[in-house]
Amino acid sequence: MAITLVGLDADDTLWHNETIFRLTHQRFNALLADFADAETVEARLAEVERRNLALYGYGAKGFTLSMLETALEISGNAAPTAVIAEIVAAGREMMAHPVDPLPGVREALETLVADHRLVLITKGDLFHQEQKLAASGLGGLFHGVEIVSEKTADHYARAFARHGGRAEDALMAGNSVKSDVLPALAAGAHAALIPYPLVWAHEAADAPTDHPRYRELAALGDLPAWLAELRG
Repeated sequence: MAITLVGLDADDTLWHNETIFRLTHQRFNALLADFADAETVEARLAEVERRNLALYGYGAKGFTLSMLETALEISGNAAPTAVIAEIVAAGREMMAHPVDPLPGVREALETLVADHRLVLITKGDLFHQEQKLAASGLGGLFHGVEIVSEKTADHYARAFARHGGRAEDALMAGNSVKSDVLPALAAGAHAALIPYPLVWAHEAADAPTDHPRYRELAALGDLPAWLAELRG
């Protein structure tokens, strides 16, 4: 069958993201070392993040608010002003971090766009995701952009329809089994997992290795070959 529309995730598929979060985690743990060990801080932060996802959504802004809340909880509202200021600064630096496409991404997109409509489908803060796409220099390669609060089968079906395709004629590629693979398959699309070395705990899930419309690829540059295979 011929795939006409390709959906692509952004963070950790087109550019680094989780690496930046991990570095900020280390900085946060060090800031709270006087109040708790790193394991305790990480566990509390994960709990606060889970609690706040429905309120703040995904992204650096929500993460910064969760860090502030965690710092106040762990310190019993005694965290020094200097620590609070450092947490705010860490969040600001995450928002302003340079955006450089991962190796081979631009070349892969330029190959894909010759025969397919490309749609960026990502979740997170609207302003920050738009900012990162502009900074990446990749925006001109996409037919459309969908920034959503969550990725579900219904979100995918509607996104594909908005950009002129059915789920059956679409393929979603990204680094998250939970967000990029399982709901896209549930919508009726094909799905390609392009693993990133680091996986956020909230995105962990088992890959559907036996599913006929699923494929794990080593890099985005391998996607054109699978699409050619699907065309027969």
